[in-house]
Parts: sequence; C-alpha cells; structure tokens
Amino acid sequence: MEPVIEYDDEVLTARAGGVELFRYVHRPSTPAFEGPKPYLHPVRTLAGDVVTAFRPHDHRWHKGVQMTATDVSGENFWGGVTYVRDQGYVALPNVGTMRHEEFAVDGARVGEVLSWFTEAGEHWITERRAFAVRDVLEGSWTLEFATSLTNLRAQPLVFGSPTTNGRELAGYTGFFWRGPRSFTGGEVLAAGGGAGQELMGSAAAWLAFVGQHDEVDRASTLVFIDHPENPGTHWFVRSTPFAAVNPSFAFHDTVELGPGETMNLRYRLVVGDGAWTREQIESYVEEHPW
Repeated sequence: MEPVIEYDDEVLTARAGGVELFRYVHRPSTPAFEGPKPYLHPVRTLAGDVVTAFRPHDHRWHKGVQMTATDVSGENFWGGVTYVRDQGYVALPNVGTMRHEEFAVDGARVGEVLSWFTEAGEHWITERRAFAVRDVLEGSWTLEFATSLTNLRAQPLVFGSPTTNGRELAGYTGFFWRGPRSFTGGEVLAAGGGAGQELMGSAAAWLAFVGQHDEVDRASTLVFIDHPENPGTHWFVRSTPFAAVNPSFAFHDTVELGPGETMNLRYRLVVGDGAWTREQIESYVEEHPW
C-alpha cells in the first residue's frame, strides 16, 4: 500500500489503504499557555483505531504526538506550567511557540522548517524536521521522524527537564506521545526483558505500549524505536494515571548546545493492529534495522 500525502495551509494528512493514518496540524489554533506547535492527531492504525489523545483534561497541552522541549535555558516550549526547583509547578511567562515555516514534500517523505520563539518573541532555534510514512505492511505502518535543532543565540542553550530541575522520575522532554484514555493501565514492554512503569528513567533500544480500545473489540500496539546515535536517551513512560511515552534526551542530565551548534535526533514509531507479544516486537525490530 503506497501512502499518499496531501496538505493545505493548516493540515497535512497521510493516507494508505483507504485509511487516514494521521493528521499533522502544522498551523494550530492553540492557546498561548499550551505552547503552540505542530502535532499529529488523530493517529490511526490500519484498522482505523485512534491511538492518540488530544487536550486531555489533566494536561491540555498534550496533543497526540509532538516534538517539544520542557526546559530550554529557562524557557518552556512544552506548554503549561514549569517545574521550578524547591517550588514545584508554577505558571510563568515563559511559554514559547514553535512556528511552521515551510514544507518540502517528496512522495511519502516530508521536510519541514520551523522557528522556535520565546514568549518574549526572541528567535532561539531553527528546526529542520523530516518525517515519513514507511513499511506499510498488513497490520502495521511506521512513522520515521528526524529533527535537527540549531542554536541561533550567541550563548549556549541548555536543555533540561523537571528531573534535572529537582523532580524525581519526571525527565520528560522531546518526542512525546499521549495515548487515549482507554489505554490507561496498558502493558509496557522494552528491549532487554524490561516491563512495566519500572522502566521509567531507564535506557533501552525500544519500548512498546499495548492498549485496549473502547467501543471496538480490539487492541493496538505502539513500538517506539530509538536511534543508536541519539545522545543519552532514557525513557519517560506511564501507563497510569494516563498512557504516555517519551524517549527523553535530557531525562537525568542537561544537554548543552553551543552557539551555532546543531543537535540531531531520530526515532521510529511503529503503529500496529492488535496486542503484539514480546516475540513479535523483537522479530519486527530485528527485521527492520536502522
């Protein structure tokens, strides 16, 4: 099944086999406090089941699948409140915006340029993003996602997370997925035999989430695959009180990006029909190497 990409001034869509795989909203009407940025939602399996959540009541800045950052030299591109050491979460005038500039579409591959602006209007980062629909098979398809972040400031940028600011086991930043409410309590598996929320803050080549859908008698599996050249990936993962996965690049330690320097990150997200076993996941990853 060959994927088809179409886009207009606000939304890019990907379809395959008669199914809309995702909508990529690149010019969203997002409230400023929620950190306006492009997002993928809804994301669907080939069976047509939605595997993302949008503006859940507990974290309205969670929108499907997003590339974002919680702490960039004190600025918050994640949206919502900011974790401040010895104070907890605080609403601050530091919520930035990631603005779409242009697309270059070649078949099932999409190139995009974005600009990261602070709430004060300073242009700190140019992002060159590339994503593609690939490996559309019977029962699964894959989103390949790559990004290059370039520091435009005359000073270093320091990327951190709530954990680097003092909150234990909350090192979320970067490529982030929020699952549907029905996925709460779903099964978490990872490379090396790991399982469950005990994987929070650990390193692994891949991590999978198996969730159940309301209304239909089906499950879905999402497999997040880290690229071996990504720096310092540790997994943020929850199945309760909600479903979320994030291969964080600054979970335990901050990452400094000097003036003019670029940080490159690559991930794959496999969206599968049904509840995959560990053996199925391991076989898939082995058969589809980087």
